[in-house]
Amino acid sequence: MNGQSQDSNYVVLQPEEEFQQLAFKHHELEDRLHELTAKPYLSEPEQLEEVTLKKRKLRIKDQMEILRRRRDGDLSAPVALESQPHPQD
Repeated sequence: MNGQSQDSNYVVLQPEEEFQQLAFKHHELEDRLHELTAKPYLSEPEQLEEVTLKKRKLRIKDQMEILRRRRDGDLSAPVALESQPHPQD
């Protein structure tokens, strides 16, 4: 091995940057959910996508709340949320 970590593509973000990226992703998911809910009928794959998007949105919202609490100095933020494994979306 050449001395580089296997995670050489991993970038450490500042909390503000991470929050902004999460907010952007949350907004993208919200937009897609609006597209789905505007349809009069959802196919089975679209129904599954809708449920998956809602779960992803909630997970991102939780991550944003953790960052907000850390920024505000609230040490009682539930850090365990970050380390939970996430099923494939």
